[in-house]
Amino acid sequence: MSDVVVITGAGGMGVAVARRLGSGRQLLLADASVARLDQVVAELRADGHTVTGQLTDVSDPESVGRLAAAAAQAAGGGRVAAIVHTAGVSAATSSVETIMKVDLAGTAYVIDAMEAVAGPGTSMVCVASMAGHYAQLSAEDERGLASTPSADLLSLPVVTSAPDDATGAYIIAKRANQVRVQAAALAWNRRGARINTISPGVIATAMSRAEAESSSGHHMLAMLDACGAGRSGTPSEIAEAAAFLTGPSSLYVTGTDLLIDGGQAAWIRHHRTA
Repeated sequence: MSDVVVITGAGGMGVAVARRLGSGRQLLLADASVARLDQVVAELRADGHTVTGQLTDVSDPESVGRLAAAAAQAAGGGRVAAIVHTAGVSAATSSVETIMKVDLAGTAYVIDAMEAVAGPGTSMVCVASMAGHYAQLSAEDERGLASTPSADLLSLPVVTSAPDDATGAYIIAKRANQVRVQAAALAWNRRGARINTISPGVIATAMSRAEAESSSGHHMLAMLDACGAGRSGTPSEIAEAAAFLTGPSSLYVTGTDLLIDGGQAAWIRHHRTA
């Protein structure tokens, strides 16, 4: 009987995480695209992985509930060892409404549903973003994003009065991911489980390529040079971080965020002059 690893999102990060964590385990891969899901499942099986695909819309709590039920069934008498939530949309290609439904509420739905199947030794990682570190929200707004029941999140004033631009909505959504996980750590601790976020900077995926080609893309790439990194990160670097946070070397790490951005946020905070 092998451990189960649940991964949402069959994009670049999700596939890299699946390959890094999947050997000798049962992979349950979720995505909202049938075509993409079938393609990645076939590729992983061809490489020797034991993997099942589950069509999942993370913005639909019932769909997420079915994913959690599938995870419990796959585990049988074993355990869900790791859950890595990479599914999301970008500011460059999505509307404000979609960002709030998928990135903000969807992450909350996944945390809620997976808590029910978490047990001793389970570790969950939610992929947030370095954008969450740029949020300038009041303490009251952050408390609301952290602890309001998931079904009511989209009704919060900080959400309904968000700027009518995708970048502003994305920043709020990703900060919500970070504080939501912090608040969830207590309940997960009581189950003998852990939960953390990873906040990537610019990572070489199809999503980041779309962002690079957007109106703000030149500015984004220029900042990578200015901060000294001089390159994008790779999906495999995110997968290594996920392996650390779901593995035995991080048993005392929970309720926190791991920023992986090549030093870009630090440069913005301490060195950018304009």
